[in-house]
Amino acid sequence: MRDLSRESGMSLAGLYYYFESKERLLYLIQKHTFSTIVQRLKARLEGVTDAEERIRIFILNHLEYFLANQAAMKVLSHEAEALKNGFASEVAAIKREYYRICVGLLDDLKADRGLQFSTRIAVLSLFGMMNWIYTWHNPRVDADAASMAREMGDLFLRGVMVDSKKRRDGR
Repeated sequence: MRDLSRESGMSLAGLYYYFESKERLLYLIQKHTFSTIVQRLKARLEGVTDAEERIRIFILNHLEYFLANQAAMKVLSHEAEALKNGFASEVAAIKREYYRICVGLLDDLKADRGLQFSTRIAVLSLFGMMNWIYTWHNPRVDADAASMAREMGDLFLRGVMVDSKKRRDGR
Protein backbone atom coordinates (compact mmCIF):
# COMPACT_ATOMS: atom_id res chain seq x y z
CA MET A 1 0.00 0.00 0.00
CA ARG A 2 2.93 2.32 0.68
CA ASP A 3 4.28 1.75 -2.84
CA LEU A 4 0.85 2.43 -4.31
CA SER A 5 0.51 5.56 -2.18
CA ARG A 6 3.87 6.83 -3.40
CA GLU A 7 3.18 5.98 -7.07
CA SER A 8 -0.33 7.43 -7.09
CA GLY A 9 0.51 10.56 -5.12
CA MET A 10 -2.31 9.76 -2.70
CA SER A 11 -1.63 9.62 1.02
CA LEU A 12 -1.66 6.25 2.73
CA ALA A 13 -4.59 7.45 4.85
CA GLY A 14 -6.41 8.46 1.67
CA LEU A 15 -5.97 5.02 0.18
CA TYR A 16 -7.32 3.38 3.31
CA TYR A 17 -10.29 5.76 3.21
CA TYR A 18 -11.30 4.32 -0.18
CA PHE A 19 -10.05 0.76 0.29
CA GLU A 20 -10.36 -0.80 3.72
CA SER A 21 -7.54 -3.23 3.01
CA LYS A 22 -4.83 -4.19 0.56
CA GLU A 23 -6.77 -7.38 -0.12
CA ARG A 24 -9.89 -5.42 -1.14
CA LEU A 25 -7.82 -3.29 -3.52
CA LEU A 26 -6.14 -6.37 -5.04
CA TYR A 27 -9.54 -8.00 -5.42
CA LEU A 28 -10.92 -4.99 -7.28
CA ILE A 29 -7.88 -4.84 -9.59
CA GLN A 30 -8.06 -8.55 -10.35
CA LYS A 31 -11.81 -8.63 -10.82
CA HIS A 32 -11.72 -5.64 -13.16
CA THR A 33 -8.77 -6.99 -15.14
CA PHE A 34 -10.04 -10.51 -15.72
CA SER A 35 -13.65 -9.43 -16.32
CA THR A 36 -12.48 -6.89 -18.90
CA ILE A 37 -10.22 -9.38 -20.69
CA VAL A 38 -13.01 -11.99 -20.86
CA GLN A 39 -15.64 -9.48 -22.05
CA ARG A 40 -13.37 -8.07 -24.75
CA LEU A 41 -12.46 -11.58 -25.90
CA LYS A 42 -16.06 -12.72 -26.19
CA ALA A 43 -16.93 -9.64 -28.24
CA ARG A 44 -13.95 -10.18 -30.56
CA LEU A 45 -14.73 -13.86 -31.08
CA GLU A 46 -18.33 -13.21 -32.09
CA GLY A 47 -18.94 -14.29 -35.67
CA VAL A 48 -15.41 -15.69 -36.18
CA THR A 49 -15.57 -19.38 -37.07
CA ASP A 50 -12.03 -20.27 -38.17
CA ALA A 51 -10.41 -22.21 -35.31
CA GLU A 52 -6.90 -20.87 -35.89
CA GLU A 53 -8.10 -17.29 -36.22
CA ARG A 54 -10.00 -17.61 -32.94
CA ILE A 55 -6.79 -18.61 -31.14
CA ARG A 56 -4.96 -15.70 -32.76
CA ILE A 57 -7.70 -13.37 -31.49
CA PHE A 58 -7.26 -14.84 -28.01
CA ILE A 59 -3.53 -14.14 -28.12
CA LEU A 60 -3.98 -10.60 -29.48
CA ASN A 61 -6.64 -9.77 -26.89
CA HIS A 62 -4.41 -10.99 -24.08
CA LEU A 63 -1.26 -9.20 -25.25
CA GLU A 64 -3.02 -5.93 -26.01
CA TYR A 65 -4.42 -5.79 -22.50
CA PHE A 66 -1.21 -6.90 -20.83
CA LEU A 67 0.97 -4.41 -22.71
CA ALA A 68 -1.47 -1.55 -22.13
CA ASN A 69 -1.69 -2.35 -18.40
CA GLN A 70 1.79 -3.53 -17.46
CA ALA A 71 1.72 -2.15 -13.91
CA ALA A 72 -1.53 -3.98 -13.13
CA MET A 73 -0.14 -7.16 -14.71
CA LYS A 74 2.92 -7.01 -12.49
CA VAL A 75 0.71 -6.70 -9.42
CA LEU A 76 -1.50 -9.57 -10.57
CA SER A 77 1.45 -11.84 -11.25
CA HIS A 78 3.14 -11.19 -7.94
CA GLU A 79 0.06 -11.01 -5.75
CA ALA A 80 -2.01 -13.77 -7.36
CA GLU A 81 -2.21 -15.82 -4.16
CA ALA A 82 -2.88 -12.91 -1.79
CA LEU A 83 -6.67 -13.07 -1.99
CA LYS A 84 -8.60 -15.14 0.53
CA ASN A 85 -12.17 -16.27 1.15
CA GLY A 86 -14.90 -14.82 -1.06
CA PHE A 87 -12.52 -12.51 -2.89
CA ALA A 88 -10.39 -15.43 -4.02
CA SER A 89 -13.29 -17.61 -5.14
CA GLU A 90 -14.91 -14.86 -7.20
CA VAL A 91 -11.68 -14.03 -9.04
CA ALA A 92 -10.86 -17.73 -9.42
CA ALA A 93 -14.21 -18.27 -11.15
CA ILE A 94 -13.42 -15.58 -13.73
CA LYS A 95 -9.93 -17.02 -14.27
CA ARG A 96 -11.42 -20.52 -14.74
CA GLU A 97 -13.82 -19.14 -17.33
CA TYR A 98 -10.91 -17.55 -19.22
CA TYR A 99 -8.92 -20.79 -19.02
CA ARG A 100 -11.93 -22.80 -20.25
CA ILE A 101 -12.39 -20.45 -23.19
CA CYS A 102 -8.79 -21.11 -24.21
CA VAL A 103 -9.25 -24.87 -23.73
CA GLY A 104 -12.33 -24.74 -25.96
CA LEU A 105 -10.48 -22.82 -28.64
CA LEU A 106 -7.65 -25.36 -28.68
CA ASP A 107 -10.06 -28.31 -28.64
CA ASP A 108 -11.82 -26.76 -31.64
CA LEU A 109 -8.48 -26.46 -33.43
CA LYS A 110 -7.66 -30.08 -32.63
CA ALA A 111 -11.01 -31.27 -34.00
CA ASP A 112 -10.81 -29.01 -37.06
CA ARG A 113 -7.28 -30.09 -38.02
CA GLY A 114 -7.28 -33.66 -36.69
CA LEU A 115 -4.47 -32.87 -34.26
CA GLN A 116 -3.41 -34.71 -31.14
CA PHE A 117 -1.70 -32.93 -28.27
CA SER A 118 -2.36 -32.31 -24.61
CA THR A 119 -4.75 -29.39 -24.47
CA ARG A 120 -3.78 -28.71 -20.85
CA ILE A 121 -0.07 -28.50 -21.61
CA ALA A 122 -0.71 -26.36 -24.68
CA VAL A 123 -2.96 -23.91 -22.81
CA LEU A 124 -0.62 -23.57 -19.85
CA SER A 125 2.36 -23.15 -22.21
CA LEU A 126 0.53 -20.41 -24.08
CA PHE A 127 -0.28 -18.60 -20.83
CA GLY A 128 3.33 -18.99 -19.75
CA MET A 129 4.47 -17.39 -22.98
CA MET A 130 2.06 -14.48 -22.70
CA ASN A 131 1.85 -13.75 -18.98
CA TRP A 132 5.48 -12.84 -18.37
CA ILE A 133 5.73 -10.34 -21.19
CA TYR A 134 5.66 -7.48 -18.69
CA THR A 135 9.08 -8.62 -17.40
CA TRP A 136 10.90 -8.15 -20.69
CA HIS A 137 8.84 -6.10 -23.15
CA ASN A 138 10.50 -2.81 -24.01
CA PRO A 139 8.34 -0.64 -26.30
CA ARG A 140 11.44 1.14 -27.64
CA VAL A 141 12.90 -2.14 -28.91
CA ASP A 142 10.09 -4.68 -29.14
CA ALA A 143 7.13 -4.74 -31.49
CA ASP A 144 3.63 -3.56 -30.64
CA ALA A 145 0.90 -5.93 -29.38
CA ALA A 146 -0.44 -6.80 -32.84
CA SER A 147 2.98 -7.70 -34.24
CA MET A 148 3.93 -9.63 -31.13
CA ALA A 149 0.61 -11.48 -31.17
CA ARG A 150 1.23 -12.55 -34.77
CA GLU A 151 4.72 -13.79 -33.94
CA MET A 152 3.72 -15.52 -30.70
CA GLY A 153 0.73 -17.00 -32.50
CA ASP A 154 3.01 -18.37 -35.23
CA LEU A 155 5.44 -19.82 -32.67
CA PHE A 156 2.66 -21.38 -30.62
CA LEU A 157 0.53 -22.67 -33.47
CA ARG A 158 3.42 -24.14 -35.40
CA GLY A 159 4.25 -26.07 -32.26
CA VAL A 160 0.78 -27.48 -31.62
CA MET A 161 0.07 -28.16 -35.28
CA VAL A 162 3.12 -30.39 -35.76
CA ASP A 163 1.99 -33.90 -36.58
CA SER A 164 1.99 -35.85 -33.31
CA LYS A 165 3.67 -38.86 -34.96
CA LYS A 166 6.54 -36.65 -36.10
CA ARG A 167 6.76 -35.21 -32.61
CA ARG A 168 7.01 -38.71 -31.06
CA ASP A 169 9.55 -39.87 -33.65
CA GLY A 170 11.66 -36.75 -33.12
CA ARG A 171 11.31 -35.48 -36.69
